[in-house]
Amino acid sequence: MGLFDRLRRRRGGRTSKADSAANLDYLKQWVATHTGVEAFIEPQTTVTEVTAILIAADGEWTRRRVGGQAGARRLNAQLGIPVYDVQKVGYPQRMRDYDEKRRIERKRAARRELEDR
Repeated sequence: MGLFDRLRRRRGGRTSKADSAANLDYLKQWVATHTGVEAFIEPQTTVTEVTAILIAADGEWTRRRVGGQAGARRLNAQLGIPVYDVQKVGYPQRMRDYDEKRRIERKRAARRELEDR
């Protein structure tokens, strides 16, 4: 493995078949343990490959690579959940609400930790 191979992989190089299978297994498990899950496909950027962000009914979310556009198109059949293009529909409000709630909880925990010292 050369220097450029490491850089390419770190900057969003191709996902191997083993990585894709592991990501799919993770996504299947995540869907099985959460309710009301929907997938939102995020486009490829200069830094990352095509990714899917799975968002549960309560706003909790996770993100994984999906093996390019072809992998993204197969997600509906593989996971049995609705799949949307985030560039067309945007992120759901419940995700932003979930993130804001977690941010507030982290601030409160940090404040309590400082007070306990």
